[in-house]
Amino acid sequence: MSVKPKPTRVLAVSNQKGGVGKTTTAINLGTALAAIGEKVLIVDMDPQGNASTGLGVPRETRKITIYDVIVDGRSINETAVETAVPGLFIVTSDPDMSGVEIELSQADRRSYRLRDALEAQANGDEKPFDYVLIDCPPSLNLLTLNAMAAADAVLVPLQCEFFALEGLTQLMRTIDMVKQNLNPSLEIQGLVLTMYDRRNALSGQVAADVRAHFGDKVYESVIPRNVRVSEAPSYGKPALIYDLKCAGSQAYLKLAREVVARERQRRQALAA
Repeated sequence: MSVKPKPTRVLAVSNQKGGVGKTTTAINLGTALAAIGEKVLIVDMDPQGNASTGLGVPRETRKITIYDVIVDGRSINETAVETAVPGLFIVTSDPDMSGVEIELSQADRRSYRLRDALEAQANGDEKPFDYVLIDCPPSLNLLTLNAMAAADAVLVPLQCEFFALEGLTQLMRTIDMVKQNLNPSLEIQGLVLTMYDRRNALSGQVAADVRAHFGDKVYESVIPRNVRVSEAPSYGKPALIYDLKCAGSQAYLKLAREVVARERQRRQALAA
């Protein structure tokens, strides 16, 4: 049986532990996917707006943001801006997002605002996105719930350090809660090991423990600690644009190929 044209695949890039590389992964995976020909949207759901800054969208130019989508019902096509990377778009964020929980306390479908907006875009006249990556805040709040209610699956960046597994347990509880109450089809798309330091025995031990527990849910691609990846956001560029040849950029390209391969296998299995 032939495989049908793929619908938009929505991935929430999430981990409730901060500093694990969520935004870096969203930016660079999105760039890598665009580089191999996919049409990609990044949704910056974090009030800090780091994904927006890291993709070169200055704060003063963010006239319409994800706040306008979630609170005022503006469309994705109205709010998405094209980045310097061909095929890569972003819906930006700003500090106004911090008040969303209070503003929507009595609103209808308060946990489904992002889902409704993404579905409207996918069903509209413009070409839908191949991938939507949602950069989640490092906490369990209404913004994270909107992201997970909208997502087909969760992509989990996991730092290769001591407390990584503890934070992962909390995330698994959140995913289970969302499946029970908001989005029964939510699944884990994969776990990506970040900030890996081959000189540090602990990095290797954490990686081994995660692979032993989650098996093939863990991507083969491992994102190393890399100075060039850390420098790139200060120039408003993804690492792949800032320094394509560095180890971090090459790792994200490999991850993008893995993500696409997994999605192809999933679609073929569904079509069989």
